[in-house]
Amino acid sequence: MKDIKNISRSRAQESSAAIERLYITMRHLFNRGFYKPMGVSGETLREALLSLRPEIYGSIAEEKVELNGLLYVIERLPIGIEECRYINLTSDEGYSNSHFKAIVPPKRRRNCYRIDDEQMNVEITRGRSDIYDILTHLTFIFIESHKIKNRVLIADDGSVTRDWQKLEQVVNQTKKLTLIEREKAISHAANVLGRTFAEVKDIYDDFAIADAPDRFIHVVYWLGRLAIEEIVDNNKRTITFSPILRERLGHHIYGDIWATNIKEVLLANNLIDRPLHIISANMHSVMNSIFAEPVIGKKYKEASPFQIFEDLSSSNNKELRKKVEEYAFKQGMLFLPDTSGTNIDVQIFDTAKIDFKKTVFSNATLEAEKPVLIVMDYAFGEQAFETIDELLKPFKTDKKNKLFLNVESVSIMGKAGILQGGKGDIMIPNAHVNEGTADNYPFENELTASMFEGNDIPVFSGPMITVLGTSLQNRDLLKFFHESTWEAIGLEMEGAYYQKAIQSASKIRKSINANVKVRYAYYASDNPLETGSTLASGGLGTTGVKPTYLITIKILEQIFNIK
Repeated sequence: MKDIKNISRSRAQESSAAIERLYITMRHLFNRGFYKPMGVSGETLREALLSLRPEIYGSIAEEKVELNGLLYVIERLPIGIEECRYINLTSDEGYSNSHFKAIVPPKRRRNCYRIDDEQMNVEITRGRSDIYDILTHLTFIFIESHKIKNRVLIADDGSVTRDWQKLEQVVNQTKKLTLIEREKAISHAANVLGRTFAEVKDIYDDFAIADAPDRFIHVVYWLGRLAIEEIVDNNKRTITFSPILRERLGHHIYGDIWATNIKEVLLANNLIDRPLHIISANMHSVMNSIFAEPVIGKKYKEASPFQIFEDLSSSNNKELRKKVEEYAFKQGMLFLPDTSGTNIDVQIFDTAKIDFKKTVFSNATLEAEKPVLIVMDYAFGEQAFETIDELLKPFKTDKKNKLFLNVESVSIMGKAGILQGGKGDIMIPNAHVNEGTADNYPFENELTASMFEGNDIPVFSGPMITVLGTSLQNRDLLKFFHESTWEAIGLEMEGAYYQKAIQSASKIRKSINANVKVRYAYYASDNPLETGSTLASGGLGTTGVKPTYLITIKILEQIFNIK
C-alpha cells in the first residue's frame, strides 16, 4: 500500500476548509441564538478567519493592527458599533416606527438602531449573506481590538501604558483637535497600533465623518477599551440573533413582498402581459443611457462618447442628474422605492412611451408588442436567489387565477473581483461556480467578449466564482481557481444564485419561457491577487464609469434589436 503519512494540505486546501468551517460555524451560532465572539463559542470563527487570512484583512495574522482592513470594515458597520458590548441581529421588527433613528453604514444598505449606550441592533432583511458579512467583519474588528489590548494592558489589575492614558484624555475632550493636538494623538495611536506615524497619519482622515473629524482615535480607543474590559472585568461582548430573525430567515418573506409590489404596479399600469426584460444594475446607468442624450446631449457633441456619463456620475452634478430623471418620468419611467425591507429599489420603463428617435438608440427595431424593462438595484449575495425566484413566479390575482410573466431576458450587470487584469476591466462569464461546494451553473451568455473589443478596455471570458463574501477573498484559494483547470477569471457574490433561480423557473417549474435569454457582464472593482488593488485599497473613482455604461449599452442594444 502506498505510504500516505507525509501528504500535506496545500494553502488552497487549508483556505477552502477554513471557509467551510466559517460557513458551518456561523449557521450553528445562528441556530443557537447567541455567542461571545472572543469567548469559547467564538473560537472556531476566530481560528478559521486567522487560518484563512483574507486579502482584504491584510495583516490580521500579525501583531500590528491592520489599518486598511479596519477602514473597509468600519465603513460597512454602523457608526458607534465600536462602543457597543451587545450587538443584536434582528429582522424588521418595527424599529422604523419608533423614536430610534436609523443608522445606515456608508457602504452597506442596512438599517441599524442604537438602543442604548451598550447595544446596537442591526436589521437583517437581505438573507444569510448579510449575516455572514456582518459576523466576519465583527470577528475581524474584535481580533484587532485584542491586538490593541495586548499592546496597552500592562497587568491584570487594569494598568495601562502612558500612550493609552494620553489617548483616553483625547477621547474624553469634546472640542475639535488642533493640528498639534492631532499629531500628538497620532503619535500615541501609532505606538498603540504598532504602526508608524506616517501610516496612521495617511489613513486618519479617511475615518472622519462630518461631525467627528477625529473619529479614528475614537474607534481605536473604544475597540481597545472593550477588549481591556473583557480581560480585566470578564465583561465579554455578545452577539445575539432575535427569535423573529431566526424564524423568518430563509422563507423569502421580504423577497415575496418586493416581487408582489412590482407585479401589482405592472398590473395597475397594464404592463404585466407585455414582454418583460429584467435587468439587475444600478439606478442610473439604464436611465442615463436612454435619456441623457435628448436632455443634455447637445453640449457633448464634440466630447468623447462617455464624457456625458462621467459628468453625470460626478457628485457635483445633482442638477444635471435631476434634469435627466425628470425627463425620464415624462417618458413613462416609474420608480418604486423599496418598502419591503430588501433595500432594492426598482425602475420600470415602458418602451412604448419612449421617443427613440431622440436617443442614441434611434435604430431600435421593436416588435409590435413593445417590451417593458424592469431595472432592479443590486442584490446582496444569497438575496439574489430570493428576489429573482419570487419575481419569476406567476402572479396570483386571486385564489384561483394566476398570471405567468412573459419574461424574455434576464440581464445581470455588476462589479466583481478580477483574477487577471486590473480595475475597470470587463469580465464575461460562461459559468458560475459556487465556492466551497463546486456547485456549477454553465449557461449560454448572450453577451460575448468580442462585442466589447475596440473600446480600449481589456475583456476576459470564462467561469467565475460566486464567493460567500468579498471579505473572504484569499490569495491561495483564488490562485487555485485561476491557475487550475477551473480557469476562473473573477469572483463575485450573486451570479450562481441568480442562475439557480432562472434555471429552476425556466427548466423545472416552467413558470417562464424555457428559452429565456440571459446576459452576464461584470467590470472589475479590484484584483485580490494584486497587492494594493484589493477592495480595501479604495474605490474605482471614474475608472468604473466607462465599463458600467459600455455594458449597459450592449445589454440595451440587444433588447432593442440593434444590430
